[in-house]
Amino acid sequence: MTEDISPQGRPRQRKQVLLRLDPLVHDALSRWAGEELRSANAQIEFLLRKALAEAGRLPRDVGAIRRPGRPTKSDG
Repeated sequence: MTEDISPQGRPRQRKQVLLRLDPLVHDALSRWAGEELRSANAQIEFLLRKALAEAGRLPRDVGAIRRPGRPTKSDG
């Protein structure tokens, strides 16, 4: 499991979630993700964070989402 760093500087493990999707929804999501150089998983997280922010429910101390595209060598 990958780790994130909390605002207090402590490692924070990312949660794993099983998600069942209609195959056509998954295909559309995967195409959209590919166009934005994200994985389907990263696209789902991006959309969930956007929806939480728009609803005023995104926690203030949530870690930053990784930029789209391949990670640089300095990212780890």
